[in-house]
Amino acid sequence: MFLYYFIAAVAGAVIALAIYIAVTKASSKGRANAIIEKATLEAENIKQQKMLQAKEKFLQLKSEHENYVNNKNNELRDRENNIKSREGQLNQQASELGRRQHDIDSQKGQINAQKAQLESKIQECDRLTAQVNKELESIAGMTAEEAKKTLVENMKAEARTEAQAYINDTMDEARLNAAKEAKRIVINTIQRTATETAIENAVTTFPIDNDEVKGRIIGREGRNIRALEAATGVEIVVDDTPDAILLSAFDPVRREVARLSLHQLVIDGRIHPARIEEVVAKVSKQLEDEILETGKRTCIDMGIHGLNIELVKLIGRMKYRSSYGQNLLQHSREVANICAIMASELGLNPKVARRAGLLHDIGKVSENEPELPHAILGAKLAEQFKERPEVCNAIGAHHEEMEMTSIYSPLVLVGDAISGARPGARREVIESYIKRLKGMEDLAASYPGVTKSYAIQAGRELRVIVGAEEVSDDQAARLSTDIAQRIQDEMTYPGQVKITVIRETRSVAIAK
Repeated sequence: MFLYYFIAAVAGAVIALAIYIAVTKASSKGRANAIIEKATLEAENIKQQKMLQAKEKFLQLKSEHENYVNNKNNELRDRENNIKSREGQLNQQASELGRRQHDIDSQKGQINAQKAQLESKIQECDRLTAQVNKELESIAGMTAEEAKKTLVENMKAEARTEAQAYINDTMDEARLNAAKEAKRIVINTIQRTATETAIENAVTTFPIDNDEVKGRIIGREGRNIRALEAATGVEIVVDDTPDAILLSAFDPVRREVARLSLHQLVIDGRIHPARIEEVVAKVSKQLEDEILETGKRTCIDMGIHGLNIELVKLIGRMKYRSSYGQNLLQHSREVANICAIMASELGLNPKVARRAGLLHDIGKVSENEPELPHAILGAKLAEQFKERPEVCNAIGAHHEEMEMTSIYSPLVLVGDAISGARPGARREVIESYIKRLKGMEDLAASYPGVTKSYAIQAGRELRVIVGAEEVSDDQAARLSTDIAQRIQDEMTYPGQVKITVIRETRSVAIAK
């Protein structure tokens, strides 16, 4: 009985399991069908959306393409219209040119006819002129060339006499009106301005303690001294001079760099090529800073403001330059003060005059375009750094190498001459000094009628003695002007030279 119940239970369970499996399969199949149907619908919706988007994109691109094509067509149409318009203008111009060419051809024919008539008239005039000249020659007893030459010589002599008389009258009048005031201004300027006389040499002496230092400076096989000369550009002379080494160079800045570098190397004790290059570079930078500081301090002392920094550096470099033994910075400061004083006396702006006077020699310290005269180069530098036109002209014209267009230009010229020509300001090599004086005397002696010539007052005056029988008073006045002009054109000299021509008649009688 238990077995029967157990079998029946098992059979029921199997039947129930089969029914559950069948029901489950049926339910899963339904859900799968539902999912497939849903996916199919979604795919169809996406497909429809993408097709709509593709259509919209196609319509947009089509519209853009049509707009682009329309624009290009419009541009082509405009260009075609412009070409047609230009073609019409060219056709019109061609017709106008043709008409003008026709007019020119007709005028050319008329001109040729008039030219032929004129040539015939000229020939007739030449024939009549020759006939008249021949008659005049027979009447005057001389040829036309002789008469012309005589007339020209007479007119030259008359013109010279009148010109010399006019020049003398003008100079006398100028002396009467200006000599007194000019002397007062110059005397006051010299009286109120003073500076020490500076003498610059081409050699700097560097003191040392003993000869052992000389050997260390020379180095093994001279490598240290060669490295120092290569780095500084200065010739270092080590000779038998006790406790001293000579630094020789034309450029004072290089000598100063070499002197300071040697001083640091000797104090430090480490002297070898690498150390030499390091110290020279450091000293060069320090000296550049000192040059800038000197320029700034000079501008402050002189009351000059607003200068470009490059011009300030050039002013600082003047400290290490000299002209005929005169320190260039002291010379420029002196010229600036002279110009300011004269400008104040004349009622001009002393600040502008002082500015022009201080900058007048900046061309001497510039390293650019050395082939230009320093006055012209200085004017170009001042113009480059936005200085006032009157200052630029005063700089460029202070040696009369540029036309004077500024009222301050004569002041700078005079101030430069006063500063350079005063006694003790400058020195010259004795050979060149003697050569210059001899050249002045020879130049004066080359003129006919000159018996003797003397250069006096250190070459600032040339006295010329002429024969009274050979040279008249008018010729003596003209001779002084000619000699002055030749000296100005052919010779180089500081300041100005006064030419005095002396003509005298002596009558000697002896009483017995």
